[in-house]
Amino acid sequence: MRGLGTIRGSSARWLALAIVVLAVLLVAIDATVLGLATPFLSEDLRPSGTQLLWIGDVYSFVIAGLLVSMGSLGDRIGRKKLLLSGAVAFGTLSVLAAYATSPETMIAARALMGVAGATLMPSTLALIRNLFPDSRERSLAVGVWSAMASAGAAVGPVVGGFLLEHFWWGSVFLINLPVMAVLVLVGAKLLPESKNPTPGPWDLPSVGLSLVGMIGVVYCVKEAAAHGLRWDVAAAGAVGALALLVFTRRQLTLRAPLLDMRLFRHRGFSGAVLADLLTILGLSGLVFFLSQFLQLVQGRKPLEAGLAELPAAVGAVSAGLVAGVVARRWSVRAVVAGGLAALAVAVASLSLLRIDTGYLTLGAVLFVAGVGAGFSFALTADVILSSVPKEQAGAASAVSETAYELGAALGIAVLGSIVTGVYRDFTTPASVPSSAAAAAHESLGGAVASAAALPDSTQAALLASAQEAFVDGLRNASVAAAVLLAAAAAVAWFLLRDQRLEGGSERMDSRELPDTGRAPRLQRSGNAGSDKCR
Repeated sequence: MRGLGTIRGSSARWLALAIVVLAVLLVAIDATVLGLATPFLSEDLRPSGTQLLWIGDVYSFVIAGLLVSMGSLGDRIGRKKLLLSGAVAFGTLSVLAAYATSPETMIAARALMGVAGATLMPSTLALIRNLFPDSRERSLAVGVWSAMASAGAAVGPVVGGFLLEHFWWGSVFLINLPVMAVLVLVGAKLLPESKNPTPGPWDLPSVGLSLVGMIGVVYCVKEAAAHGLRWDVAAAGAVGALALLVFTRRQLTLRAPLLDMRLFRHRGFSGAVLADLLTILGLSGLVFFLSQFLQLVQGRKPLEAGLAELPAAVGAVSAGLVAGVVARRWSVRAVVAGGLAALAVAVASLSLLRIDTGYLTLGAVLFVAGVGAGFSFALTADVILSSVPKEQAGAASAVSETAYELGAALGIAVLGSIVTGVYRDFTTPASVPSSAAAAAHESLGGAVASAAALPDSTQAALLASAQEAFVDGLRNASVAAAVLLAAAAAVAWFLLRDQRLEGGSERMDSRELPDTGRAPRLQRSGNAGSDKCR
C-alpha cells in the first residue's frame, strides 16, 4: 500500500493519527451542535414536530444506508482519497445547512451531509488499522480516536453555545469549515494512502440494495413509532427488508463483495457490532432531548447548556484513553459489559428527573454515563478492527459505523416518539387560543414561541404545562433506554467471553480474503507473544 513505507517511524504514525482524528472531531462537533441549535431552529424555521425529528435523524438515515458502500469504496480506491474528498464535500454542504430558509431545505442539506459523512468515519478507522500493525499501539490509537469523538462532543456544545449567544443559529454549521480546511490541507501532505491491493469491482447493484434496504427499514420503524403502522409504512418496511435480504444473498455469491457476510461468523465481531447498536439506540434519543431540557425547561443559555453536558465528555475521554490497559488487566468482556451496566444505571436514574433537578446531581449522572460509554466504544472498535484482515478494514469499520448511525437514527425515532407521544397529551390552559395550543402541542420549541405572544399569566401557565409534560416524557424514555442498555451489557457479556486484545484472541487470517472463494477461517493464537494481527 503506497505511503505506508514512508510512515514507519513511531512519531510519523502518531502525527498521521492526529490528522485522521480531525475528521472524527468534524463529525462529532456537527452532531452535538445540532442539539443545541434545535430550539433556535424551531423558533426560526417553525418546523412541525415530524419535521423536527427528520432534521434530527435524516442525516443518520442516509449515512446508515451508505456507510458499507463507502467503506468498501475506500478499500478499493484508497482511504485517504475518500477521506479528503468527503471532508471537502462535508464542509461545502455545511454552508448550505447554515443558510437554510425552510425546514425542507434544512432536511435536504442534512441528507446531503449524510452522503458526505458516510465517507469519513470508515476511512479514519481503516487508516488506523493500517497505520498501527502492533496491537498495543493500535489499542492506544483507537482509544485516542474514541477520545477525540468524545472531545468533539465536549467542544461542540461549548463552542456552539458561544456562537448561539453571539450569532445566528447557522453559525454552528460554519465551525466545520476551519476543521475541514486543516484536515484537507495538512492531510494531503502527511496521510499515507492505503487500500486493498486486489479489491475487485465496486458492485453498484449492491450499493443500491444497501441504500434502499436501510432507508426502508429505518423509515418504517420511525413512522410506525411516531404515527402507527399504516399500509404505506408497512410497505416501505417490507421493501427495505426484501432489499437487505437480496443484498445479503448477493454478497454471498460475489467474488469481491461490498461486505463479506462471513465476517459475522466471528463471535467477537458480531458481539461488538450488536453491543454498539443497542448502546447507541438506548443513548442517542436521550442525548438529543437533553439539550432541549437544559435550555427550554431549566432556562439555561446555550453556552451554559453546553458546559452542563461537559462531564459526560470528560468521563468518556478519560475512559477511552485507558480502556486498552484496563481490558488487558481484566478482560474485554468484563470492561465492556461493566461499562454498559454502569451506563444503564446512570440512564435509569434519569427516570427521577424533575424540572428543578440540581446540576451537581445531573453532572454526576452524566460523568458516570460518559465513563461507561467511553470504555465500551473504545474496546468494541478495537475488537472489530482486530477481527479482520487489514485489506477489509474499511468495510469492517463501515459495519461498526453503520451500527452506530442506525442506532442513533432509531434511538431518536423510538425514544423520541415516547417523549413526543407523552408531551402531546398535555392539557393547555383554557385561555390559550386554539392556534397557539396547536403549535404548542407540536414541540416544546413551538410552545415557547407561542407563549411569547400571550399575556404573562397565560404564558406562565402554558409553559408550566408544556415543560412538565416534556419532562414526564423524558422520564418514560429513560426507563426504555435503560432496558436497552442492560440488554447491550448482556450481549457483551455472552458474546465477548473469549475475546482478548492480544495473545489468545480470535482473528481472521488475512491470507484468506473473500475473493479466494473460500470462507474466512477463524484462528485462535496459541502464542501469547504473537499479538499482531496478520
